Amino acid sequence: MPRLVMKFGGTSVADLACIRNAAQKVKREVENGFEVVVIVSAMSGKTNELVGWVNETAPMFDAREYDAVVSSGENVTAGLMALSLQGMGVPARSWQGWQVPLKTTSAHGAARITEIPCDNLDAKFAEGMKVAVVAGFQGLAADGRITTLGRGGSDTTAVAFAAALKADRCDIYTDVDGVFTTDPRITDKARKLDRISYEEMLELASLGAKVLQTRSVELAMRFNVRLRVLSSFEDARENSGTLVCPEEEIMENNVVSGVAYSRDEAKMTLVSVADRPGIAAAIFSPLAAAGVNVDMIVQNISEEGRTDMTFSCPTNQVALASKALDAARDSGEINFHDLIADKDVCKVSVVGIGMRSHAGVAAQMFEALAAEGVNIKVITTSEIKVSVLVDRKYMELAVQALHDTFNLENAA
Repeated sequence: MPRLVMKFGGTSVADLACIRNAAQKVKREVENGFEVVVIVSAMSGKTNELVGWVNETAPMFDAREYDAVVSSGENVTAGLMALSLQGMGVPARSWQGWQVPLKTTSAHGAARITEIPCDNLDAKFAEGMKVAVVAGFQGLAADGRITTLGRGGSDTTAVAFAAALKADRCDIYTDVDGVFTTDPRITDKARKLDRISYEEMLELASLGAKVLQTRSVELAMRFNVRLRVLSSFEDARENSGTLVCPEEEIMENNVVSGVAYSRDEAKMTLVSVADRPGIAAAIFSPLAAAGVNVDMIVQNISEEGRTDMTFSCPTNQVALASKALDAARDSGEINFHDLIADKDVCKVSVVGIGMRSHAGVAAQMFEALAAEGVNIKVITTSEIKVSVLVDRKYMELAVQALHDTFNLENAA
């Protein structure tokens, strides 16, 4: 029988009524002839509650016990979903990660999936099970301990199962209708896209769009898993949601498909660094070792053998970055006059595979921002994206201006 993976996020299973609503959607797919694997998140707010309990109990916690606690939220949802389906006459069973088993590395709190043997699931499907409800976000390390995949890990779980089972499609149910040209809360001109390429979705996810977790899109692109993002709170119909698919399946590419933003960015500048071979490695190696997620990098023109080096990172990593760079200066690895951190910036980006064949997108973007009096602090580009750092107070204005400039109101 054909197989389908359906994933329901926290807002989609927020309470018993939501779980029953999701179960009805699963039942319809079973009636359409699918064997279904359902991946569930913890009920809305439950993971934050569990994390809070861990931090209150042991601020310097054992990561293995952290995973044991925070993974329990998904177990509850899986059991309740299976019971709801059974009550509707659908043969369903709940599965925890270790029962499948979903095998992972032993990096507790941020494990990566290594393998999903499907023998156990295949055997139960052969015995008449129609739905396997699998707890998302969790797996099993080689030492037999429960692991978790990091926040948003249920998306990754779903795509990994779709790849392992060679499912026809992976449907991600959430609280929005699909992937939009930008955040509808910022502009009511935002439009839902019927289709978007893996590359575009990956860029948008990494640049701040919250619809899909970045790792899940990477997996989908790698294994050619067809993803559909759609709302849990509307009845599915033809062309519901947004299909994330290979570029070749999109008839006509928009030059720009979306505008993304990331509010929690900081700009850090090392003032007057020695301009010599290896200085970049000397600066960014300690940052990497400290786990700082560096994004945009700019080096100023050298004067009298000194230069300024600017980079961006998440706001919550500024203290970590400062500590790492101060330690590198104290050890003599680098020398700089000052370290300036600006936490009042944001990143705004335009993304589109059509940029590959159209010149002038960056110029249009810069002209639009200039017309609104928005000053650009840092610029970075790739084949299908242009990103800028601007003052955070201009974030909504910048997003709206770029959405209008590239006529995304008419995107489809």
